[in-house]
Amino acid sequence: MQKEIIVLLGGPGTGKSTLINELVARGFCCYPEISRQVTMKAQEEGIEQLFLEQPLLFSEMLLEGRIEQYKNALKEPDQVVFIDRGIPDVVAYMDYIGDEYPESFVQACEDYKYSKTFILPPWEEIYQSDAERYENFEQAVKIQEHLIETYKKYGYELIEVPKDTVENRILYILDKI
Repeated sequence: MQKEIIVLLGGPGTGKSTLINELVARGFCCYPEISRQVTMKAQEEGIEQLFLEQPLLFSEMLLEGRIEQYKNALKEPDQVVFIDRGIPDVVAYMDYIGDEYPESFVQACEDYKYSKTFILPPWEEIYQSDAERYENFEQAVKIQEHLIETYKKYGYELIEVPKDTVENRILYILDKI
């Protein structure tokens, strides 16, 4: 059986982390979203929103972390590894804010390919802001559009996870793999 590196993607507040936590609880190998770690580390150093203040630096740190997650996933003994957000997310967010980025960002999207991509749609009823999530729901919808465009640009078939209970969303994903 070939290694499956599966990414869960979607705009902010679509339920990715909740699903990752549930997959962990069920014994699956999962890698968490790293942007919160990067944001919290910057806040400890006095930078309230690194992505807003220094988007390229923030994105470089994310890209480095996501490449490391991908490489680590390849080494896992588990045949299936879930990752909360993927490498193309970095490009999508940079496109969303309209900033330029180096060719290495594009190259990373081409070099590291995921087996499957599950996209969670914007869902206003479950959307919540917090200290690390600065976007409002309308911005989250725009980010979603950039994510779809970016992943399709790199040849991914996006499997949309229906709005449903956590249990049913998990069953849907597991059925598709």
